[in-house]
Amino acid sequence: MPRSVNAVASRARRKKVLKQTKGNFLSRKNVFTVAKNTLEKGLTYAYRDRKKKKGEFRSLWIQRINAGVRQYDMSYSEFMGKLEKKGIALNRKTLADLAMNHPEAFKAVVDKVK
Repeated sequence: MPRSVNAVASRARRKKVLKQTKGNFLSRKNVFTVAKNTLEKGLTYAYRDRKKKKGEFRSLWIQRINAGVRQYDMSYSEFMGKLEKKGIALNRKTLADLAMNHPEAFKAVVDKVK
């Protein structure tokens, strides 16, 4: 009995990998074994950086809040501590948006905290 190979499925698998590595440099886009390694590493970075992105945004919000409260002679940590004590439930994303785009509303929050 002749050997049976599923050429259709294996070709499709290779095409899928090569399609995902389109735009890469040299053999990374057209040599299957190299492209497969490139793709695996790229997907690993993508997974890691989706998590990292959240931390980067948080640090950006903290910097913006800090810059906003420094105008009112307060530090970020002092402001957040007082905010917690007063029971004001605004997250960092909202506070950063207020500090940047709505300074009068942010001033009202700072005055309430003081």
